[in-house]
Formats: sequence, C-alpha cells, structure tokens
Amino acid sequence: MAVLETERLVLREMVPADLPGLRRFLQDKSVMYAYEHAFSEEEVRQWLERQLERYARHGFGLWSVIEKAGGALIGDCGLTVQDWSGREVLEIGYHLCRDKWHQGFATEAAVACKRYAFDVLQAREVFSIIRENNLASQRVALRNGMSVCGSFIKRYYGMDMLHLVFSVKNSSRQQLTANKREEPDL
Repeated sequence: MAVLETERLVLREMVPADLPGLRRFLQDKSVMYAYEHAFSEEEVRQWLERQLERYARHGFGLWSVIEKAGGALIGDCGLTVQDWSGREVLEIGYHLCRDKWHQGFATEAAVACKRYAFDVLQAREVFSIIRENNLASQRVALRNGMSVCGSFIKRYYGMDMLHLVFSVKNSSRQQLTANKREEPDL
C-alpha cells in the first residue's frame, strides 16, 4: 500500500519480500561510499528490521521507492528520527540504485517526504544529515529547499566522519503560528 505517490514513484512500507531490491543498493559499495562499505547480508536484514520497528514506533521510517514504470524497487527514502547534538530531529534520508542516479528520482522522493512531514505530521522543520563528501546527497537537500544549519562528527565504522546538517522550516506552519499571535484572546 502506498504511503506517498509522485509522478514517477510510489513510496510504501518495506516488507520482507523487498530484501532482493534492498541488496541492489545497500550491497553496492559505489552507492554506500558515504558509509565506507557495502552492507553485509546481516546488515541488510537489520536495515529492514529497523524500518519495520520505526513504522511500529513512529508510524514512519524509510520507505521502499518503487518506480511506476516497471514496478521495480529502486531505493529507499523516508523520514527517521535522528539525534543531533542531544536533540531529536526528523530527518529525510535516501539511497538509490546507481543506475537510477542523475534522473531526479532522489529529489522527487525527498520533496514528497518533506511535504508529508509538513502536511501530515505537522512538523515545524525537517533535516537531512549528510556526510561532507556526499556531494550528490547535498545537492538533493539543496533542491529540497534546505540549507546548512550545522555540522558534527559522527563515529561510524571505526572512523570519525564529518556530517553537515541541512534543514528547512515549515513556512505554512510558521504563518499559522504568526496569525494566531495576531488574533486577540477571547
């Protein structure tokens, strides 16, 4: 069942039958370069299990990205709760099969997730936390209306990795808040 739909994509909750599609990008070192390694079979299974746990806990997580033309799983994109400097933030994350890069799919999915966060979840702000060497993901964040608001070092896979924090505020929610302040209390 679709959670989100765009012109070319369907985003839906992951299911165990998605494992072969997840392997296509999670086990591709060129896709996972920001992680410094392709995932093992166990890491792919844990990735899927973590999303299922997120759906149960939060009602969202990373979703399978299905290309409407052909119906293939081409990546994941969605919303997760991440820690940034001791603060829980709502993050838009994404990964795509290498043969689907440079076709606008990541931006299309990320923009839909931003709208979902703002319109359905009523989030005040969304973030994308991106390793400093992941220029393609940074460009997606910029096309999604985000700008850099911070950075931090994340320890992962035995290495210190600089990450940039991108964010965008929900302008419609800010407008509603501003309008409420202008109304007199009755």
